[in-house]
Amino acid sequence: MFSKRTAWKLEENTYTRALRRFRESGKPLLDLTASNPTTCGFHYDQAAILGAWRAPEALRYDPEPKGLPQARAAVAQYYAEKAPGHRLDPEHLLLTTGTSEAYSFLFRLLCEPGDEIVIVHPSYPLFDFLATIEDVTLRPFHLVYDYGWQIDFHELRRAIGPRTRAILLVHPNNPTGHFLSTDEARELNALCAERELALVVDEVFLDYQVQATAAHKKAHGSFVCNEPALTFVLSGLSKIAGLPQMKVGWIATSGPDALVRDAVARLEMIADTFLSLNAPAQYALPALLGQRHAVQAQITERLRANVAQLDARLAPQKCVSRLEMEGGWYAVLRVPAVQSDEEFAIRLLENHSVLVHPGHFYDFSGEGFLVVSLLPPPDSFGEGIARLLECAARS
Repeated sequence: MFSKRTAWKLEENTYTRALRRFRESGKPLLDLTASNPTTCGFHYDQAAILGAWRAPEALRYDPEPKGLPQARAAVAQYYAEKAPGHRLDPEHLLLTTGTSEAYSFLFRLLCEPGDEIVIVHPSYPLFDFLATIEDVTLRPFHLVYDYGWQIDFHELRRAIGPRTRAILLVHPNNPTGHFLSTDEARELNALCAERELALVVDEVFLDYQVQATAAHKKAHGSFVCNEPALTFVLSGLSKIAGLPQMKVGWIATSGPDALVRDAVARLEMIADTFLSLNAPAQYALPALLGQRHAVQAQITERLRANVAQLDARLAPQKCVSRLEMEGGWYAVLRVPAVQSDEEFAIRLLENHSVLVHPGHFYDFSGEGFLVVSLLPPPDSFGEGIARLLECAARS
């Protein structure tokens, strides 16, 4: 009765069963996976945010497939402030109900059923579901770790096949925090031009640089005005303004003129089919983007404070180490691979009341990796790390 694209394994795995049992016990939990900034103790200007939704114009239906001009102009201004000298044409912007819908639009634009997108691992697991729903196959290539993360271009070239339509990356990567370097960007552009591939770059974490890049590396900025290859940059309010509940995202298209014109026209038709982003959100967007400065300052301070606290707690011992990271909201920890990551995470949960993500959640290629969020309040974060180290010492 149901399509194969929805034939997911819906039963609980060992990790989710353990978490459900723990929650049912009523015990207090130190959650080191928290990714929702609205629950992590940050201050929001309630009057300004709620007031932005009171535009009288929203009572009139005025459909614009790409989004209202004033809303797109606000997004273009955001990029103008990030990359002075690079002007993003608002006509090359398309607003969506979050980045998940943006991915759906792009998969429909670029792929026939069974076509492929090559995607970097480690990676957020949501992509698997988005691709399956659109009948798209994901083929992985990996970041390798050698005093910092870097793209394995040899593996990337081997992953590209006759049905590959695009390369998909998150910049900075989730969860490793790897910013693409200028050298990597140059090689990616050359590869896309050579193989006639699109470049899809998710920049939701771009504003959150936590640590400086290595001295030998120059980090690439936004790809929003990337000219050598047909490029689609995705972002939205979820991370930029710490407002995941507002569900406003966008696609910015750049590259060779002829390809950009064709891509934008086709995306507009896709968007016109759904007209999904509601008018109040579009009228509110300029004001909501304006709120990002205060929220980002708080989040960045929290991220850096928790990284410093993490490093201080790791320094006296050698059992657990932190891998290099440059940006984003997460830290990757290397732990003794004497048991699976999932077994370690369950033991940490059941015996120490601390929740972390095992590495396989993000498709790490081996065991011995845990991922922790840097968003929790410092007291909770510090106590959670202390218990994690205690658990690792008993491995």
